[in-house]
Amino acid sequence: MQVAVCGPAEATPEELAAARRVGELLAARGVTVLCGGGGGVMAAVAAGTRDRAGLVIGVRPDDGSAPGPVELSASVVTNMGQARNAILVWSADAVIAVGGSWGTLSEVALAMRRGGIPVVVLGGWRVVDADGVPVAGPAHAATPEDAVRLALGDPPGSARPGPVVP
Repeated sequence: MQVAVCGPAEATPEELAAARRVGELLAARGVTVLCGGGGGVMAAVAAGTRDRAGLVIGVRPDDGSAPGPVELSASVVTNMGQARNAILVWSADAVIAVGGSWGTLSEVALAMRRGGIPVVVLGGWRVVDADGVPVAGPAHAATPEDAVRLALGDPPGSARPGPVVP
């Protein structure tokens, strides 16, 4: 299983801590983590994943001439700018967005338009209609543990989310 973790390059300390924890939890489950291959949330999730000996792949928007986070296990160089968000989302079995930026919102929107996969937001965007009513869409998580549980489809209240994925 592959889970994309998206989030802003310019992140708050709380977002960085949450992303790192999400990476740790996913790695403990044997999940391959995909990220945008940059700084901020992307580097934090990569660090958390690698801390637990997990596999993390950066899907980079650039030509690869500048180094990515050292925590990446591997990089996919797209040289497609923000269009790489579509590649990231289509390569994932679930998407977790930590925090919010315009790029993160585009990843959430692409994942929702794709359909058929869990899309989870942790501390990020909430979309409302013209009357301020929340629009049906991604699941919202309160903690990194909830985000991983929702992304992997574990039942509510499970102490340790489901079986380990090979």
